[in-house]
Amino acid sequence: MAKMSGAQILLECLRQEGVEFIFGYPGGAVLPIYDALYDYRDIKHILVRHEQGAAHMADGYARATGKVGVCLATSGPGATNLITGIATAQMDSIPMVALTGQVRTTYIGKDAFQETDAIGISMPITKHNYLLRRTEDIPRVIAEAFYIARSGRPGPVLVDIPLDVSLGKIEWEPSEYNRNVDIPSYRPTYKGHEMQIRKAAQAIKEAKRPVLYVGGGAVQSGAQAEVTELSERTNILVTTTLMGKGAIDENHPNGLGMLGMHGTAYANHAVHNCDLLIAVGARFDDRVTGKLDQFAKYAKVIHIDIDPAEIGKVVHCDIPIVGDVKTVLRELLKYVEPRPATEWNRQIMEWKRRFPLVYPRDGQMHAEYVVDEIWRVSEGNAIVTTGVGQHQMWAAQYYKVKRPRQFITSGGLGTMGYGLPAAIGIQLAFPNEKVVCIDGDGSFQMTVQELMTAVVYELPVVVAIINNRSLGMVRQWQELFWSERYSEVDLQASPDFVKVAEAYGAIGVRVTKAEDVEPALREALSQTHKPVIIDFVVPTEENVYPMIPSGQSIEQMMLRNDLEQLKASVDTDGEQWSFAEQEEILKQFVEQPTRQ
Repeated sequence: MAKMSGAQILLECLRQEGVEFIFGYPGGAVLPIYDALYDYRDIKHILVRHEQGAAHMADGYARATGKVGVCLATSGPGATNLITGIATAQMDSIPMVALTGQVRTTYIGKDAFQETDAIGISMPITKHNYLLRRTEDIPRVIAEAFYIARSGRPGPVLVDIPLDVSLGKIEWEPSEYNRNVDIPSYRPTYKGHEMQIRKAAQAIKEAKRPVLYVGGGAVQSGAQAEVTELSERTNILVTTTLMGKGAIDENHPNGLGMLGMHGTAYANHAVHNCDLLIAVGARFDDRVTGKLDQFAKYAKVIHIDIDPAEIGKVVHCDIPIVGDVKTVLRELLKYVEPRPATEWNRQIMEWKRRFPLVYPRDGQMHAEYVVDEIWRVSEGNAIVTTGVGQHQMWAAQYYKVKRPRQFITSGGLGTMGYGLPAAIGIQLAFPNEKVVCIDGDGSFQMTVQELMTAVVYELPVVVAIINNRSLGMVRQWQELFWSERYSEVDLQASPDFVKVAEAYGAIGVRVTKAEDVEPALREALSQTHKPVIIDFVVPTEENVYPMIPSGQSIEQMMLRNDLEQLKASVDTDGEQWSFAEQEEILKQFVEQPTRQ
């Protein structure tokens, strides 16, 4: 056997895990790894400009491909700079392996230069973590880390590697690497209990007002075909969470769009009045449920999730099914009988007609119009990332995705600055795809330095900045709930984004008129080797609607004041019902006992 260093063994293990990219930033504690990396040309290292960017790139790569993303940072501040990105991945169940350098094992706990307790810091925000103590443990730990990250409910795993462990040499052959991991204490359940599945099928048969509520678990599981088939066979309409976008083609007639705080009014009305809520890979996030005792209060609940800890955690569940979403739905489809469309479907379509997503078509450049144009010009085929804020919600409302892993955003943690580095990770994974980051002027500046990474690697990422010169979502809350006391949300002093783009070597464009939106987008999407920043200057005062205030129920939903006027100015589909007909149908829906 040949003697290999710990760093060489680590990279050989990564090679055998199929790792294509490592997103990282070098430092003293990881120099042995970077030296060994010099000889591993089949693993491409992407030099970021900040470690947080490395974590977000690995995260974006993982979300778009379904593979495990890998990031690498040195000890101390390098490791702590990864923390926000690791927490982002944890909240959204994203498979990632974060490799961090550490001081020598003999120095641990002695406040050595650039020492931090990466294990202690990351424990609450990782699925699992490891501190390596011996070079001999590297193959086992790496195999386990990748297995844990991608199996069951995915999540990030951190591996802390002391300097002397990566320097140490042992006899080891790459052929000895074993990816067949067996951890007795960790056995995810993939196949659902047959009796529970039969109960779910019976509940679907008996329901008068069912709704499918689909989350990110369906995307992670690759269950779009199963969700669509279940919806079509039973004529049950589908609403998705922010993370569930793409679990059904959003152009499908059975799709109701996103529910929750900024979800469609008709999706929220449907969930509020349903008598059976079929939760598929969703975790009943507070941005969805609002006031818990009012959420789906007439409904029996079926909850399908691979993580048993989610069952009953937030909302009482009548029929729990633990298992992989795709696997469970395949079994459920064996028992579910066809159901015709009912008056319930007609009622939801009436809500859809009465409360559409609309914005002024007055020739002005509104944020919604920009997103609508991105969708139209890209023909709905671009992979979209976002930052966090108003632009994120407008993107979720108006960019209708066709497939899973096409809409990439930070949901659970709500991480500003996520959009650009995530887009870079995705563009590297799919060099022939169009990748558009819909960002805010505040969010973009959180990780603007990664524009250099995009330029160096000749990545044609398009960044569409919805520039309202404000921290828009905070400003909206201050307007609506804090008596218009606008405290520290003014971003009028932001830099000239066109000049910023040019300084980095990218292309910069400013658009202030609606008629210039389409040509600017077409030109940007035609680029093949340079990132493009488009500064779309939109009104500061625009708010995101609908909106259910935090912790409130659908009764407090806020709609646009000019909704009726806007409806009259656009073509809205749907059969016209008389007021009397509507009241008669509603009566049978709301006079139901509240779920206990």
